[in-house]
Amino acid sequence: MTPATRGSVEGMSEEIERSSSRVRFPGISPRAYEHPADRGALAVLRAVPGIGPVLQAVAGAFTERGERLLYVASAIRVGPRQYPMIDGLRKEAAAALDLDPVPEVFIERNPDPQALTLGIDKPFIVLTTGLVELLDTEGLRFAIGHEMGHVLSGHALYRTILFRLMQLQNSLGWMPAGYWAVRAVIAALTEWYRKTELSCDRAGLLVGQDPAAALRVHVAMAGGMDVSQVDTAEFLKQAKEYEQVEDVRDSVLKLANTWRRTHPMAVVRAAELQRWAAGEEYRGILTGTYPRREDDRPTSSFTEDIKNAARSYKESAARSEDPLVKVLNEVGDVLVGAAGKVRSKFGGNGE
Repeated sequence: MTPATRGSVEGMSEEIERSSSRVRFPGISPRAYEHPADRGALAVLRAVPGIGPVLQAVAGAFTERGERLLYVASAIRVGPRQYPMIDGLRKEAAAALDLDPVPEVFIERNPDPQALTLGIDKPFIVLTTGLVELLDTEGLRFAIGHEMGHVLSGHALYRTILFRLMQLQNSLGWMPAGYWAVRAVIAALTEWYRKTELSCDRAGLLVGQDPAAALRVHVAMAGGMDVSQVDTAEFLKQAKEYEQVEDVRDSVLKLANTWRRTHPMAVVRAAELQRWAAGEEYRGILTGTYPRREDDRPTSSFTEDIKNAARSYKESAARSEDPLVKVLNEVGDVLVGAAGKVRSKFGGNGE
């Protein structure tokens, strides 16, 4: 056996041992990892007047067959004989989150590092060649686990609707009324989708169980072509700097830079996930303390999701040093206090 072969075999053995040491989560509910802001944003999205018929019409126009045929014809479907290493990661990620059937994965020729999950009846995952070339094995495990989180949470339905609406928007550009109606729905869906990324970063971490690998992915997505040239501690300092702007004008610019994006800023995602990785909730899930799907209620409580989202925003605001966030938080406290006084004075009986 040559030294090179021996090294390859040893590397494979280490990978197999590492894989077997990862915790799996039988019957895990997506509530275990979903960010409160994600669930709250979805509750608000569903409550937007008139949005229900629009979503139903777009979703019911045709199944995901059109999207699936697109990738069957133009991309490579991962399997035992096509990208076998990624196929192994696909199966491991699905097993970790107890997903059955295992979603298909396609590799698309595209230099931009991206991943997405589409589909209504049978969700599937698309990875670009840019992403596959950029990430190492553990990074790909995190990325695929992230997308499996979208599948388990049922995000693929709304993501597919957003995908279709963005295509439809281009064809309605000459119709101002139609354009702005579609644009409003796209804005609501985009705001929600940004929050789902925070949830599914957590799902990716549960699959990989390696916070350092997850951080390397965020570094890479921010521009770290060679992560050995980037200090992760310095990278996380950028997140702190982003949160600590001293001028309200900078806060407004942050909002302007964000609202068109489908994903949160890379440094924001990194800091958010590292906080969760260091917390008790993540450690509890690893030890088997997590909600099960069998205990999920058929319908989600709008009020409960909104309250949890509000609590999450308040905790985030308390940590933030952004002047606009502080002002909004203080105004919110004043309004909540005033509302409480009015309620106790005129409706103290709770009616």
